[in-house]
Amino acid sequence: MQPSTITFQRPATPHPESASWSVDEVEALLALPFMELVFRAAEIHRQFFDPTKVQLSTLVSIKTGGCPEDCGYCPQSVHHDTPVENQPMMTVDEVVEAARLAKQNGAGRFCMGAAWRGPKDADLEKTLDMVKRVKALGLETCATFGLLKDGQAEKLKDAGLDYYNHNLDTAPDKYADIIQTRDYEDRLDTLGKVRGAGLSVCCGGIVGMNETRTDRAGLIAQLANLDPQPESVPVNNLVKVTGTPLDGAEPLDWTEFVRTIAVARITMPKSYVRLSAGRREMPEAMQALCFMAGANSIFYGDKLLTTGNPDVDADRVLMEKLDLAPL
Repeated sequence: MQPSTITFQRPATPHPESASWSVDEVEALLALPFMELVFRAAEIHRQFFDPTKVQLSTLVSIKTGGCPEDCGYCPQSVHHDTPVENQPMMTVDEVVEAARLAKQNGAGRFCMGAAWRGPKDADLEKTLDMVKRVKALGLETCATFGLLKDGQAEKLKDAGLDYYNHNLDTAPDKYADIIQTRDYEDRLDTLGKVRGAGLSVCCGGIVGMNETRTDRAGLIAQLANLDPQPESVPVNNLVKVTGTPLDGAEPLDWTEFVRTIAVARITMPKSYVRLSAGRREMPEAMQALCFMAGANSIFYGDKLLTTGNPDVDADRVLMEKLDLAPL
């Protein structure tokens, strides 16, 4: 028996990428009736992606702890007393073995993260061989090393890096409540360097940090108005860690998270929208609604830098239940 095909009678029209989204417009989308919003996002998702396919990415912390930044959500900051212990940089062989295992488990992209404000040139040089050898395994490569200086993005590109991750975290007006050791413009400057080097951009944010819906709209507007839009948009639900300033943040209602996924899909129709941190705390039904609303990428593996993630077997079971296959 051939599977049936669903045809929409009134295909949704995504906002043109060349136009700018205002915060008010994005907030109006977030305020749509929940089912209508998810339906509109699902329509747009099907215009640009196969809704049965999910991109699987694995993230490994190649250098953990000791970061001089004071990000209020991060257990790796030297400013916070958290259970995370400083660890030296992994060796190239250790990183390559982790990448090989990730590929065996079905991952198509391998992301390397380091707890730096930004890499010193000597630090960066150590990562270039990692990038080259991971790329040689046939995986897409991604790195998140913090703020970049002139010329560093070009070196990463020459080594074979495909994506550079640098999140905006939250709305411009909310940013100073979360981080004081760098400015919003610092984030945008690094994204400019990444684009200038010809790298693809992975850029998203975190919700559940005591922000308002207007703040969430401000974050999405900033992301959607990047020119060009990010190829990958990770949406993180805050994982509260003892000792961080945001440990006591009020939990975000699950419907608000799904709304955020749906609006990210509508405003950035060609981007991969990734369910990132916080997924271990999400019930299966909530994740299913996120996939319905346009999420088509997940981090795959038992750990995200320093916080937990659903294990590979659990993800396989969920994908089988939802008839989803790796991209």
